[in-house]
Amino acid sequence: MKIIQAENYKDLSEKAAKFIIDYVRNKPDLVLGLATGGTPEGTYEYMVDDFKKNKTTYKDVKSVNLDEYVGLSPENPNSYHAYMYNHLFKHIDIPENQRNIPNGAADDLEAECKRYDQLIASLGGVDLQLLGIGHNGHIGFNEPGTSFEKRTHLVELTRSTRRANARFFNTIDEVPTHALTMGIKAIMESKHILLIASGKGKAEAMRRLICEENISEDFPASSLQDHSHVTIIADKEALSLAYNYERRA
Repeated sequence: MKIIQAENYKDLSEKAAKFIIDYVRNKPDLVLGLATGGTPEGTYEYMVDDFKKNKTTYKDVKSVNLDEYVGLSPENPNSYHAYMYNHLFKHIDIPENQRNIPNGAADDLEAECKRYDQLIASLGGVDLQLLGIGHNGHIGFNEPGTSFEKRTHLVELTRSTRRANARFFNTIDEVPTHALTMGIKAIMESKHILLIASGKGKAEAMRRLICEENISEDFPASSLQDHSHVTIIADKEALSLAYNYERRA
């Protein structure tokens, strides 16, 4: 693992965006794995700003998103389709037919999971996967206890994960109970992983990821210890409990 410390969320977002932008410039036909939630918003803002100012092109990039809520149509404002469109896709030049997100409104969810895995395989796999990390160590929507052998699958969201996402809804009762997510095995097949984390609320999860050697399905992010190309960009607050983080830098 390579660990880059940022001063704060703004600095983290700028550093993460530059990492992705440099990757796109070096490999214009990049297969880019994208994440949602609060943490990547700043990264996407910097990517959009760079596109407007420096004209970095995404016309040959293929994107694949980690997950989508079950039961929300792509038009639902709380869907991850809508999130990605509003925060990134409508602002850059990536063609619509090159943006890929699981369909949480599919009639046959098992078939949709298989379709998504086949799609990723047809693209040659993910070159760079952007990840966040949950308070309980989940990556994507792979909750504690999820098998590391899973590919795209249906998952029931824990109460803590639904509570963390409730800020995007009117009430926690509106937060879907299930989601489709790329599994740990699929994530681990990405050629390079960029994990971003911000704030004191992520400090314990980052401590466990960076400082503990134990790899366990009880802490999904621990699987990243077995990946050969992981870059972590985290701010000081997120790294505040990982006092010996430099040993992995």
